[in-house]
Amino acid sequence: MTLFEKHQGSISKAIDALHARTFYAAFVEQPTTAVYGETADAEGQTKFKSRLGQKFEELKQGSPSSWAGQEESPYLQEPLNVSYPIFSTAALIERANTSFHQWRKVSAKDRAGILMESLDRVKARFFEVAYATMHTTGQGFMMAFQASGPHAADRAVEAIAAGYEELNRFPANALWDKPMGKFNLQINKEWRAVPKGISVVIGCSTFPTWNSVTGIYGSLITGNSVIVKPHPGAILPIAIFVAEIQKVLAENNLDPNICQLAVDTFDKMITKELAEHSEVKLIDFTGNSAFGSYLEALPGKTVFTEKTGVNSVILDSVDDVDKVAANLAFSVNLYSGQMCTAPQNFYIPASGIKTSTGAISFDEFAEKFVANVNGLVDNPKAGPFVLGAVQNKNTSVRVVDAEKIGGKVWLKSRSFENSQFKNARVATPVVIEVDGSKKEIFSKELFGPIALLIKTKNTDESIALAKEMAQKHGAISCGAYTTDATVREKIADEMSLASTPVSFNLVGGIYMNQNAAFSDFHVTGGNPSGNASFTNPEYVTKRFTWVGHREPVK
Repeated sequence: MTLFEKHQGSISKAIDALHARTFYAAFVEQPTTAVYGETADAEGQTKFKSRLGQKFEELKQGSPSSWAGQEESPYLQEPLNVSYPIFSTAALIERANTSFHQWRKVSAKDRAGILMESLDRVKARFFEVAYATMHTTGQGFMMAFQASGPHAADRAVEAIAAGYEELNRFPANALWDKPMGKFNLQINKEWRAVPKGISVVIGCSTFPTWNSVTGIYGSLITGNSVIVKPHPGAILPIAIFVAEIQKVLAENNLDPNICQLAVDTFDKMITKELAEHSEVKLIDFTGNSAFGSYLEALPGKTVFTEKTGVNSVILDSVDDVDKVAANLAFSVNLYSGQMCTAPQNFYIPASGIKTSTGAISFDEFAEKFVANVNGLVDNPKAGPFVLGAVQNKNTSVRVVDAEKIGGKVWLKSRSFENSQFKNARVATPVVIEVDGSKKEIFSKELFGPIALLIKTKNTDESIALAKEMAQKHGAISCGAYTTDATVREKIADEMSLASTPVSFNLVGGIYMNQNAAFSDFHVTGGNPSGNASFTNPEYVTKRFTWVGHREPVK
């Protein structure tokens, strides 16, 4: 049985899910013993701990120029001291070029089988990946497990399925038979899906696998060789993925350099060298807008970006204000606001939020919101695990500085005790009231646990401001609460024009931060928050070119 035959059922289900957009998950998101085994958690934790202070020697990339690594645990505020092989840009490019010409000749079926097999191997390491993610990003264990394990793997399967379908959209060959009266003109035609070449995937520090695997697997399924350039602060989780890809490639007599890990250090980064190299044709990037815009402007490159955005919540009318306040407080607390989909700007009319029993005033909602934030933070069984730790020291500084931006401070940021990790770098949300006229304050992303309660004249102004922020500065998500069908349609229509998806009236256990593979498009590519979308057809079709050849029938 070939690897494609082994995984064909899963690939078919994934393709069906792409069309249906209903719930589908290739991997189980809960770390249950029934699925992953009784000892999987303990073994994953042991494996992670055994890596500390050691060389990461799983990669099948020979002859490194040196070894280095600068990761630090936000929970321990100590270096991990894991070192990785370092290679020059020239060596990475040369190996990527050589392996590309082998990989592009591999059939789409065989590529799909190999890539699906690599994800099966990673599945056995989800717990190890989770602990690696915790201690590089600061995510709580459950988020680290889900986001870096099954959810990331689902996004990878989504890219494989989308790529495989597009590669098979047209026939490989056909007889073109045109009646010409007394004779027919017959031409044999063939079509080839030709990959672009070398792909560079630039990782981020907060979601090192979830934000990278779609580009990695999207480029690999379409026949491109890939250089994975992780953020220097979050290498280990994606290194495990790359190692498993390389192992399956080698087992199938293919060059493991088809997918390489390109580690660098903060004092000697090679991102620009790679991106600007003439042999690099594809670039995937997640990170700040300034660097993303620089990449988008590079000539001769096909670039896929997810950049920063200003995410809004429009509050018009609600059925149960307490459930709404609780839902939004959780969204702000989740991973200490360090998600690209986290809400920042909360637009609330000065007259308050309408309910069936009368209006809830601006101040009343602010009090309920703050109470829910504090309630979660002060819950020792939930708070530390929901908020996690702050990945970057600069984020902690930004949160403190936010108290000085102008406006009433409803809640100051503070620390809290994490019983498991006494030295964790933590920061609770800061909540500030801002007048709707003060656009200079809220027209930029304030990354981290920062919530701005913006007092507007009415819901129409709230909608206009949310739309303006998305069009001018980008937005990846938007939340909205209204019981009025007309207002709902206006929000949906206006935010659609700003290429921003809206989550309406979320309460309970679903939050605007979350995106589901096979159903939700992550980033639309239609506003300044990014030019690409996980995973629409364009995300994979731009990674290869259809080329046709023809010859008359003899």
